[in-house]
Amino acid sequence: MAFFTELFSRPRPKEMARYQAALAVLNSMSNTDRADIRIKPADFPRIAREMSTR
Repeated sequence: MAFFTELFSRPRPKEMARYQAALAVLNSMSNTDRADIRIKPADFPRIAREMSTR
């Protein structure tokens, strides 16, 4: 049971905060902006993961 306590008591890594911020930016884009750079909402998680590691 100590494993679960340790797992949930750890602070979130900085990448998670950056991932959520990148996802918020992608979700705030208008449809026109999305069409200009040719991304679809299904691509958002992948793109946000890439943005968070940089």
